[in-house]
Amino acid sequence: MKHFFSFILPVILLFLIKPAYAQSTTSTLEPRPWNSDWIAAANDPGTGYGVYYFRKSIELANKPVAFVIHVSADNRYKLYVNGMLVSLGPTRGDTYYWNYETVDLAPYLTSGKNIVAALVWNEAQFRPEAQISTRTGFILQGNTPAEDILNTNNSWKCIKDNGHQPIPGWFFAASKGEMVDMNQAVKGDWTSANYDDSAWPMAGRVMDGKLKGMAWGVDWALVPSTLPQREMTYQRIPVLRYAVGISVPASFPATKTQVTIPANTTAVLLLDQTFETNAYVTLNFSGGKDAGISLGYAESLYAKGSRDHKDNRNEVDGKQFIGRIDSLISDGSNGATYTTLNFRTYRYLRIIVTTKNDPLVIDDIYGTFTGYPFKHTAVFNSDSTVIQKMLNIGWRTARLNAWDTYTDCPYYEQLQYIGDTRIQAMISYFNTPDDRLARNAITEIDHSRLTEGITHSCYPSKGTQVISPFSLWYIGMLHDYWMYRGDNNFIKDKLLGERGILDFFSKLQGPDGSLTHTPYWAFVDWAGNLGGQLGGGSAAIYDLQLLWAYQQAADMEGKIGLHDYAVIYAQKVAQLKATIQSKYWDPVKKLYADTKDKTSYSQHANSLAILTGVVSEANMPAVVNGLLNDKSLTQCTIYFKYYLNLALVKGGKGNDYMNWLDIYRENMKMGLTTWAEYSDVATSRSDCHAWGASPNIEFFRTVLGIDSDAPGFTKIKVEPHLGPLTKASGEIPHPNGKVAVDYKLDNGKWKISVNLPAGTSGILVWGAKTYLLKAGNNSFLI
Repeated sequence: MKHFFSFILPVILLFLIKPAYAQSTTSTLEPRPWNSDWIAAANDPGTGYGVYYFRKSIELANKPVAFVIHVSADNRYKLYVNGMLVSLGPTRGDTYYWNYETVDLAPYLTSGKNIVAALVWNEAQFRPEAQISTRTGFILQGNTPAEDILNTNNSWKCIKDNGHQPIPGWFFAASKGEMVDMNQAVKGDWTSANYDDSAWPMAGRVMDGKLKGMAWGVDWALVPSTLPQREMTYQRIPVLRYAVGISVPASFPATKTQVTIPANTTAVLLLDQTFETNAYVTLNFSGGKDAGISLGYAESLYAKGSRDHKDNRNEVDGKQFIGRIDSLISDGSNGATYTTLNFRTYRYLRIIVTTKNDPLVIDDIYGTFTGYPFKHTAVFNSDSTVIQKMLNIGWRTARLNAWDTYTDCPYYEQLQYIGDTRIQAMISYFNTPDDRLARNAITEIDHSRLTEGITHSCYPSKGTQVISPFSLWYIGMLHDYWMYRGDNNFIKDKLLGERGILDFFSKLQGPDGSLTHTPYWAFVDWAGNLGGQLGGGSAAIYDLQLLWAYQQAADMEGKIGLHDYAVIYAQKVAQLKATIQSKYWDPVKKLYADTKDKTSYSQHANSLAILTGVVSEANMPAVVNGLLNDKSLTQCTIYFKYYLNLALVKGGKGNDYMNWLDIYRENMKMGLTTWAEYSDVATSRSDCHAWGASPNIEFFRTVLGIDSDAPGFTKIKVEPHLGPLTKASGEIPHPNGKVAVDYKLDNGKWKISVNLPAGTSGILVWGAKTYLLKAGNNSFLI
């Protein structure tokens, strides 16, 4: 099946030269009504699983300087010009905000004949949970009348690939496997100009293409994507861990090397990327008529006889492979190529080949890494190699969970959960100047609000799941963006949603302000019950989350929203603070109980008590001591340690930060290259969960001490907690440039340098003293 991603090698070269495709060009013209059609295969109902190819030939007198088009599809598309991949999409959204990408095709067009082609696939009932869909469809629209020659209509051709079928698998929410019978598939490189499509039928019209707001009701209300195209980087698989049934050359798979599987043979090869990745896997092979090929993908191997025990991720002996599978049947041709429709997440890749009467030759296998094209600009320098390794693992974890949305995990779910995404957005703010994915996440979650006022727990999603406390974390996301990136107009537009969420919760408050009921799934953390996560509990943890949301909302409303709301929320803050203190404070244990009957206690409730200012200065030492030393408290897992560590820093223990990272040391000892979902590392379901990457915030915010001290980061607070370090420096991105710091202990004196960007000022807090900072360089000898 040579046509499957025959683009790969030239496209990889393109991506190595440029950070992204030709795409996300922005039109300088006002939007005009589209005059293109949504098209599909003729007489195809569009509701079933299918892979489709579209082609259109155009003649150009000269190579154009610019040729801008807009393109979208349902579910997904890959767009080619003269055999070159130029765009993948669309960015996931919902039918009320269906994204289209804007692409300048000029670099790929020539004078004379040109072919524009698209691969569109609809996974139908097997599609990922995050994929909202109406039916199979493809649309392309010229930006101006000059490009309308490419508009989708019945001048396009379309054919269905009958060789494709889904492999549902058991993975909960992510993309499924593919079964491709190359004997039934479309032959040849259908993206090239010299391909013969004379036998292809013309495409069928589905409906008019309509921009959002230009029709009273449409199945796809089209809006421009705000995101750039994803990174695509050529990635070899360096290590073969074992081969069964054949002998393999030593150079395979690190370099392009042929491997021959003889006739009537079953061969098993286990490849090791050596770190977890997201990649489109490409297999090139020849011969092997009717041979079966299985490509399996796993984050790690499992102990034999177990489906949940993994142990050390580097070990393969005595382990069994359990993972997502793609399957192929060879048609015996030479130079066949297969590339997965969707990226696959894996560290280990298993190949099983069973030949019949014809030997099969593996010509090559490799990956093409994909992810949101973040440019990592944060810098942390110290003598600690452990810190640098943690930062590298954390950034990989964050990157594998950033695509056209943030995701909780790339392997199992690929869903943009608010609890995860709040931390992920903060990682982005501290590590890269690009906040477009965070803005997109905030906007999409705002679109998910139910008529009751609260949001979905994750969005986009084809179903409806509600984790009610996550709506409160969403208000925290708004406040985070406001503090670290500013843009008052963007946040003001979201305050209506904030008010709806708080109105929903206000109706559940009793006379004393305490929540009488927390409906839906009241999840807090994978630890203990904390007052009833599944029956809608009434407990300290929910009152504290609500208190924090009121505080943040009052802050935003008072400065950029409506003052009357700020007054109302401030009154609710005062009431809740008093109620929490009287209802949950245990003067004997000097801790806040989970419930009013004071039978259980948690790090969670006591952390939020500190962060919301409920804990008095007099009680702070006792609460902090309990958080650190009382093991009878329900302990935070790796996710909620984000809040626990923030609380301990606020409680005066920031210099101990590096003592709180044992869970990360255990991850590394167990061979993980990304952070696991659960604190029980040996049995963690997901080996890559972005909520665990909070050290990529705190090495900069806590250790180097760089933090926002006013909305929009217009004022900067520098309060380092260096612990055992005697030399450390680094920098983080800032809306006006960057903030850089340098600390060095020399002969009993600290040499300190703080460089602030233009238009900012700040303070340095060192011990009990505060020093003023101005824009530019500030030097101290303390």
